[in-house]
Amino acid sequence: MNAQSFNECVKDWSDALFRFACKCTGNEEDARDITQSCFEILWTKRQQVLPEKAKAFLFQVAYNQSVDAYRKKSRTNYQEELPEVESFHPSNPDLKRVLERALKKLDEQSRALVLLKDYEGYNYDEIGQITGLSESQVKVYLHRARKTLKNYLVSIDQII
Repeated sequence: MNAQSFNECVKDWSDALFRFACKCTGNEEDARDITQSCFEILWTKRQQVLPEKAKAFLFQVAYNQSVDAYRKKSRTNYQEELPEVESFHPSNPDLKRVLERALKKLDEQSRALVLLKDYEGYNYDEIGQITGLSESQVKVYLHRARKTLKNYLVSIDQII
């Protein structure tokens, strides 16, 4: 990977990478750090990463760092509310809060899978490459995560 293709990666994937890290960590500052770190790692490994694999590489690094950040916060029992992210604007602000609460109910792996599939639009194979899971594991875990979300949203719907 040369400097020009690296710059194209930054231009093409920085916003999506930030959104993904932000949703995974629940903290915009951590997401900025993770995004920066991902591109630093890509730059140091630019000789080994093919330009067509850079996107998957970046999201795999972001996924791993987001999981590490989540685990680190879990060890300190420090919980934060999910930030208001400008990139996702449902028409109803209450719906946005309900969706954010629903995502917080998921473990870090399930949340990452839902975000990669439903927010970022990756296919099962790409998600498997990013997370290190097989395609069938991705499907099973994603199905379980969506079932958990559905159960939560249905219960909230009855309360509202």
